[in-house]
Amino acid sequence: MDATETPDARLVDARRAAADRVWRRAYALFSVVVADRGLEPDDLERLAKAAYWTGHSDESISNLEAAYTAYIERGDDLRAAFCALTLQRQHSYLLRDSVAAGWLTQAERLLDGRPESPAHGYLVIAHADAARARNDFGRALAHVNRALDIAARLKDRDLNAWAVMRRGMFLVDEGRVDEGRRLMEEVAASAAGGELGGFTTGAIFSNVMIMCRDLADYRRGREWSDVADRWCERQAITGFPGVCRTRRSEILRMLGDLRKAESESERACAELVDFSPAYAGAAQLELGEVRLRLGNLLEAEDAFRRAHELGEDPQPGLALLRLAQGKVDTASTLIHSSVAEGAFDRFARARLLAAEVEIARAAGDAKRVRAACDELAEIADQVASTAIRAASEWARGIMALLEGDHRGGSRHLRQACRRWTAIGAPYEAAKAAIALAEANVAEGDFEVASTELEVAEATFERMGAQLEAQRTAQLGARVRARFDQAIRTFTFTDIVGSTSLIGLIGDEAWDDLRRWHDQALRTCFEEHGGEEIDHAGDGFFVAFPDATSAVACAVEIQQRLLEHRRTHGFAPQVRIGLHATEATRDGADYTGLGVHAAARIASLAGPGEILASAETLSGLGSVQTLDRRAESLRGITQPVDVVAIDWHSVNRR
Repeated sequence: MDATETPDARLVDARRAAADRVWRRAYALFSVVVADRGLEPDDLERLAKAAYWTGHSDESISNLEAAYTAYIERGDDLRAAFCALTLQRQHSYLLRDSVAAGWLTQAERLLDGRPESPAHGYLVIAHADAARARNDFGRALAHVNRALDIAARLKDRDLNAWAVMRRGMFLVDEGRVDEGRRLMEEVAASAAGGELGGFTTGAIFSNVMIMCRDLADYRRGREWSDVADRWCERQAITGFPGVCRTRRSEILRMLGDLRKAESESERACAELVDFSPAYAGAAQLELGEVRLRLGNLLEAEDAFRRAHELGEDPQPGLALLRLAQGKVDTASTLIHSSVAEGAFDRFARARLLAAEVEIARAAGDAKRVRAACDELAEIADQVASTAIRAASEWARGIMALLEGDHRGGSRHLRQACRRWTAIGAPYEAAKAAIALAEANVAEGDFEVASTELEVAEATFERMGAQLEAQRTAQLGARVRARFDQAIRTFTFTDIVGSTSLIGLIGDEAWDDLRRWHDQALRTCFEEHGGEEIDHAGDGFFVAFPDATSAVACAVEIQQRLLEHRRTHGFAPQVRIGLHATEATRDGADYTGLGVHAAARIASLAGPGEILASAETLSGLGSVQTLDRRAESLRGITQPVDVVAIDWHSVNRR
């Protein structure tokens, strides 16, 4: 700035800088001029705008108030009303609701009976926002439609953009997602093209990213956040970059890029501290959410505290933090109070309800889990959001586990995992996988549970969610310990008289026969859920998850061999032994005395016979048996009761 420049020249330069949106220069020049000689009300408005964009919110308000007073003294009620509406908005951002309401009343009084103007349109939008806050979407949309009509008659682009944006937001809130999203993207494209004013553009970018977050359209949200970042950099403004960074951090957090999300939210907090308590509170809240996922609990608590001091509700993050600290009762009280208030839009309420399910489950409160689960399902039916549908499926899975319906729980939790994965939300998908592993364990499927936990642990490690990764690793170790001592029904098969058979038919024919035999048996194993452990010579060692599957497979093998003899004239005689026992998992193998017993039982079977320990069949009342007897097994101290299964009496599938 040239010190020799005259006040008039400085004023011309200041107006030019404001017109070019070079806000820092405009603010500096106007500030010198106003100190030297004062400003006309239209220049006071320009100074207020420059102060706003450079992070001097209190100066912006004081200059707007001065402009308002000057317009009133001139009798220019229309411009005074514009100032009143701007003051209403800025005081709202500063959480001064009573002052904001006073300025809105002033604007209404000044515009009453006046010819239609853009100010009338913005007044109607303010009433639409109030209706939306009351969840009166019908009245909110009616106000917005009126604002659209005013914008069309006056050919005012910014007013039209505000009205289109609000209509899109309200339609999404109402559940008409596709229609609302199209409107939001349309107006965001206009903003990106430079057709609109600075405040309008910033507001549009912020709200379209909020929409993407709520609809779990994270990849699209990231695209718009990149557009918003470039716009903010070109404008060289303070404040709105921080708002955009907060929204960007939300998107990055959901996509699992936690370190970058933390960096963005930290920068947002620094940029917004002097701009707007409301926006600064939102940034601190987001920082708390990110740090909670990273496992930095003390730093997360500090961010939640700061958010609360700035007027932002820290729930459900603070309640989940208390849960992570092991303070279940405190977490339960916090989240239940927030859920009971009920004054939230459906997207925010869905996030609260999901936290209620998690915390109530930890507290063992099935009644509250059920209530939250049912309400979440209602919201999922009303709103076309994949994220809310995934959360609802997860909640149903948790409820099913509490009720002992592990199979139903698995079904819901698998669906939740698929939905979370499809929208690119790895943290949520990993959390659902942990619950799915719990269902797998309850069903005795330790191997699948272990795999789910390994994938979840790797996902948390990749994101930097160290606390969750450690907890998942510990849970995985406990599951693997149980998996290593699993109860299985072990089956041994063997071709009877194979040595003599080779001598009769020759090596080449034997190889062909053995290949056919192996394929036929493996098909049966696969159909009945058997896990092939070993294949030595012409015999198999197979583990089944339960006795029912093992018996069904053994019967199927003998019946298929019999059918082959009838249709082709020959099939080898196979003996089969079954024994259900606990054994130790050793890599791909099983070891233990029970496995040894199963092999000995198989060696006692005759050609075409299925021999099983009586204990294995004790719970299978429908299985017909023959020739119960006690057998001494080499290496087993006590005799074992064995029975032959009458597989001829079983109807072929």
